[in-house]
Amino acid sequence: MKGFVRAALAAVRPADVLPSPNIWHWPDVYEVENRAQDVDGDLWRALREDCDWAGLDVVDVGCGDGFHLPVFAATARSVTGVEPYAPLVKRAKARVADLANASVHAGPAQRLPLPDRSADLVHARTAYFFGPGCEPGMREADRVLRPGGALAVVDLDGAASPYGPWLCADEPRYDPAVVAKFFADSGFSARHVTARWEFERREDLESVLRIEFSAKVAQRAIDETPGLSFPVGYRLHVRRKPTGLVLP
Repeated sequence: MKGFVRAALAAVRPADVLPSPNIWHWPDVYEVENRAQDVDGDLWRALREDCDWAGLDVVDVGCGDGFHLPVFAATARSVTGVEPYAPLVKRAKARVADLANASVHAGPAQRLPLPDRSADLVHARTAYFFGPGCEPGMREADRVLRPGGALAVVDLDGAASPYGPWLCADEPRYDPAVVAKFFADSGFSARHVTARWEFERREDLESVLRIEFSAKVAQRAIDETPGLSFPVGYRLHVRRKPTGLVLP
């Protein structure tokens, strides 16, 4: 995944915005990808079980063009999308224009344009929180969370076939074990979820794989996927903000 790997390896460098070449350069193809992901709702079920947002205030960090915002808005008291890339902010605002409890703001994960203690759930799905280097965003999430609130990070599982090996083949320096240890050491729980990606047309599947991977790895993934669907492994990491005094 070109954007995922680049961000994961660049996270240790100081930067406000790390480009995501898939959605930045091909937002319409990425829309097809979003519709194909998690067609059975396994990720959404796991997220609801671990931190149900019904009646609560939600922040979606790195919301892109807002694809997930209406799902949160259906039951949340409010949902706020935060996205650093201006063209995607515009698309996200258009997507939620008719939702009274949804809004979108421009800003980076490490400087959320939100007040202290204003959210019950901060959610990020394959955005910004890729392991070592994302500590500034974690501190910001803690700042905007109310006591007892949760930071939920949905992360691709580089150890789960077939997608994980494609991911690691694209960038051998990316080590899933290092990322898993980082989240564990940072106080997150870890839940493994397998979601099914399914496309309506073969050309859609191939187009998505070509924006996610380098040409060589994309062709390998295409050759190893005979039909219209394949499983993708994720890790759901959740950390709750303490409700009382934390002693050293």
